[in-house]
Amino acid sequence: MSSWTSPHHTPLPAIGSRTLLMGILNVTPDSFSDGGDCFAPDLAVEGAAQMVSQGADLIDIGGESTRPGSLPISAEEEAARILPVIRQLKHKLPRLPISVDTYKADVAAAAIEAGADMINDVWGLKFGLDPAPLALAADAIARSQPIPDLPVSPMGRVAAAQACPVILMHNRSTRDYHDFWPQFLAELQVSLHLARAAGIPDRQIWLDPGFGFGKGPAHNLEALKHLDRVAALGFPILLGTSRKSTLGLVLDRPVDQRQEGTAATLVWGVAKGCQMVRIHEVAAMQPFIRMADAIHQGVNFPPPDSRPQPAPRC
Repeated sequence: MSSWTSPHHTPLPAIGSRTLLMGILNVTPDSFSDGGDCFAPDLAVEGAAQMVSQGADLIDIGGESTRPGSLPISAEEEAARILPVIRQLKHKLPRLPISVDTYKADVAAAAIEAGADMINDVWGLKFGLDPAPLALAADAIARSQPIPDLPVSPMGRVAAAQACPVILMHNRSTRDYHDFWPQFLAELQVSLHLARAAGIPDRQIWLDPGFGFGKGPAHNLEALKHLDRVAALGFPILLGTSRKSTLGLVLDRPVDQRQEGTAATLVWGVAKGCQMVRIHEVAAMQPFIRMADAIHQGVNFPPPDSRPQPAPRC
């Protein structure tokens, strides 16, 4: 795979040599599983540094909860939550790649200026756009017909102008599908078309199937079961299943007792082609990912002294 690059020339880990670990840092009072844990900037920086010491390759910083039923906040409030954390973390660990978890273009632009190296967009560049032409484009893709002109994506414009990598997540406002796979893949490809139209090079694009977003439990499991169909689109995949409600439904466990479910889904995801996992508990999940990588390599598994090691974050 081609190399992805940070707008700040921060060294980014190689894609494909092993599964990358993205640590979740929610600077919010109301996230579904860890709201308030790292709300204060000092605590957030301390939490991020701990995840790095446990093996995290990147830290994903979010200032607005995306749990079902959560209330949206203004761009100003979201920026006020995350920008101090990004600045402090960059000062403490200047070589650490930072992802900003936002769907607002203004917040992303400010975060990149503060030091963020990547945009993690849960709406796949679609936020703020008229949904009608997007739906027409998805329908055309599903029917293998010419795609109508698409509107300009504000987030796409920011990512392209700042030469910033972007994660395009699948999401939608309803869980109603008349034919899941054609619609799911077509809607992901609409995000890809928006990215390319904005001038974002393919080497800067990641895809995320959006486990837990715009899908019912069966849809989440189906997308994970055949994650290789998403991988077939030709882009690296980020998988985020950590502590999600579908795991709780399957296992009948509360949010703080879903480690085994998270581990099982991530190991499956590695086998099906994901290149990065987004996790709350880095230390607990790291051995599962390492083992999954070893199985995936098989006879190509390298001796211990030649295994790729994370770059020092100092």
